[in-house]
Amino acid sequence: MQNEPMFQVQVDETEDTEWNDILRAHGVIPERPPSPTAQLEEALEEALAKQHENRLDGKDLSDLEDLEDEEDEEFLQFYKQKRLNEIKKLQEKAKFGSVYPISKPDYNREITECSKGTKKSQYVDDGSSEFEGGVYVFVHLTCQAKLESRLLSSIFEKAAAKFPQIKFVEIPGNRAIENYPDNNCPTLIVYYKGDVVKHLVTLLELGGKDTKLEDFERLMVDIGAVDEKDGRLLMNHEDDYTKQEKKQRYGHNSIRSGIKGKFNVGVGRNGRNGADDDDDDDFFD
Repeated sequence: MQNEPMFQVQVDETEDTEWNDILRAHGVIPERPPSPTAQLEEALEEALAKQHENRLDGKDLSDLEDLEDEEDEEFLQFYKQKRLNEIKKLQEKAKFGSVYPISKPDYNREITECSKGTKKSQYVDDGSSEFEGGVYVFVHLTCQAKLESRLLSSIFEKAAAKFPQIKFVEIPGNRAIENYPDNNCPTLIVYYKGDVVKHLVTLLELGGKDTKLEDFERLMVDIGAVDEKDGRLLMNHEDDYTKQEKKQRYGHNSIRSGIKGKFNVGVGRNGRNGADDDDDDDFFD
């Protein structure tokens, strides 16, 4: 008996047919790749769920108290404890808290060496630098005859009290550098781990004579001295009046509202009021 002739049958592997299912079950054709639409929907669902889970990130303790009627008590307590732990860690790093006037002989010790961080124990030898951590040191070369220099001194005082883990020092420009031009003042130099990471001559880049504490904080965030989610930054932008105004505007809407429909996951509200602060209005007070 002669063998029956073999025929080549063209099969579209992408078709969703019963015959193709049989062929896939026997390994004749490969499994269908996952649907791009299904993958996108799954990714979107995960993103929304994560956004909902982290909806309270960036809120300070007073904001969390305002949400007591809208959020699960256990979940809210978790975030309150998280904020308290963050505050505690910041307090442990708080070494400074004021503006330090220095002289030229102190420059290397109080600025360059200080910015390197804490010297490691003599018993620790991991092959890396002899220092651990790192401290941001903001240096103001002053000239009190210049309005911008007096303005920066005022901002330094506020920032030093607000961010005590950062060191702020001042020295007259012509004492730090012989014959340093008054027109170059204020000069701002930022050190970190022994290196200069930022250098500004006058406040032109920050706003000149209109420079505010918010402008300075933005610089601190840009160079990494302060985390952009730091609650102290948010408190600077949302004073009691702003918080009350937002509460009146959005008081009837739950934080759970947001994207509705297929996923039914609330995403909260993370908008921030952009009202200008009046810190520079009381500069001469």
